[in-house]
Amino acid sequence: MKKIFFIITLSVIFFNNSLAQSKTEAQNIFAKSYDYVNDFEKILTSKQVETLKEALKSCDTKTNNKILIITTPTLGSYTELADYSLELDKYLNTNLKIDASILLVISKQLRQIQIRGVEKLRNKLSDKEVEIILSTFVIPELKKGDYFKGLQEGTIQIIKKLEL
Repeated sequence: MKKIFFIITLSVIFFNNSLAQSKTEAQNIFAKSYDYVNDFEKILTSKQVETLKEALKSCDTKTNNKILIITTPTLGSYTELADYSLELDKYLNTNLKIDASILLVISKQLRQIQIRGVEKLRNKLSDKEVEIILSTFVIPELKKGDYFKGLQEGTIQIIKKLEL
């Protein structure tokens, strides 16, 4: 009887530990700190990062809307960029206390881009307008391989909408 109880106890402990590890693993894919531009995929030069950062910082000061750009080579345990960016947004708000108005998440390796905005900006920047910005200004430059110009043009267009 003691052996059965012991085996059941060990099984419960190992089962709980495996669940806890997968939850921690999901959070560990996100960085411990974030700035305006977070080039984890290393697709931008340091000068390009600084140029984008200055524009985004200026937008934050003028409009009180924080835009973050994140490049990532992988989605970790997530299968869709939309899920990854949603969880990243939650992580930023909950764990790091960063209230980003707009997240622009891009992966060169996965050939995907996602712009996630907060509901309060819908009157300034609709889903249709985001789609137009992506298809007109960002994606054509990405197809040419110029990630900096695509991100720069996209953020300029977003900032213009926010400043109205």
